[in-house]
Amino acid sequence: MADLNTKYLGLTLRNPIVIGSSGLTNSVKDIVTLEQKGAGAVVLKSIFEEQILLEADWRMKKAEEDGLLYTEYSETLDYIDVHIKEKELTSYLDLIREAKSKVMIPVIASVNAISSLEWISFAKQIEEAGADALELNIFVMPFGFDKTCTDNEQTYYNIVKKVKSIVNIPVSVKISPYFSNLGNVIMKLEENGADGVVLFNRFASPDIDINKLRVTSADVLSTPPEMANTLRWVAIMANRVNMNLAASTGVHDGEAVIKQLLAGATIAQVTSAIYKNGPEYISKIVNFLSDWMDDKGFNYVDQFRGRLSQASTENAEVYERMQFMRYFSEIK
Repeated sequence: MADLNTKYLGLTLRNPIVIGSSGLTNSVKDIVTLEQKGAGAVVLKSIFEEQILLEADWRMKKAEEDGLLYTEYSETLDYIDVHIKEKELTSYLDLIREAKSKVMIPVIASVNAISSLEWISFAKQIEEAGADALELNIFVMPFGFDKTCTDNEQTYYNIVKKVKSIVNIPVSVKISPYFSNLGNVIMKLEENGADGVVLFNRFASPDIDINKLRVTSADVLSTPPEMANTLRWVAIMANRVNMNLAASTGVHDGEAVIKQLLAGATIAQVTSAIYKNGPEYISKIVNFLSDWMDDKGFNYVDQFRGRLSQASTENAEVYERMQFMRYFSEIK
């Protein structure tokens, strides 16, 4: 029988199936169920930088409106600011502690960050609570037209450097594909201390209801075709960086997991498929991978990981550039 053990961020996973940061991982009860159904690890639902900082700001403004706060008394501001931040963080730290006491699989904390501000001090508390690793879900909105690409990219590097300077646990960075030179950014994330990179985060996208004439939300869950870009970049970056590559977005079944591993992914994060099919679907993915390995004669995942990466395949150009005319020339 195939051995699915996998090393990710220095952690030993029983298989390369990781449940991504989401509502699926927001309670100890659900995390226990995910472990029972076969997950190799879980990434906790993110605590948002805005969730911590903006709530404190709102509470202070509200108190000021109600005449409960004298803004000239800075110690009062400091008390409310710190108290609310600690309340938000305490719930998250309690989730980490309780989850670690109930499951054997790695528990990876997650922070959704947009700046390199004071929230970084919370990373140490996350480590002390027992998190096995930390995933930084970073997205700097490119709406500040006065900033250059270099300015935005530097924010990512600053966050990684600051977090790595205060924690000893492994740190991965979940990023979007929206960079002018994505490969270079990934390499520089490693240079600045990242232990892994997750490709890619997925955003809530707008849609328009033409009947009600209002802006709505597009589908929240991913679809299998969305995996193509992740597959391309996993394959391109495999063997070009030493840090771990985690495939995310569009991974909906065992076949998709195998494709990502062949391209060079260390692990595959599965989320939308579990929302759609329930936690029991994890075991189907794991069994599909195990059966495929047995059929192909692979005893260990490392025996085929990266076999079809760009560096290893004879058709490397397929990953980099699709010849539009050649591809569509036979379509009638």
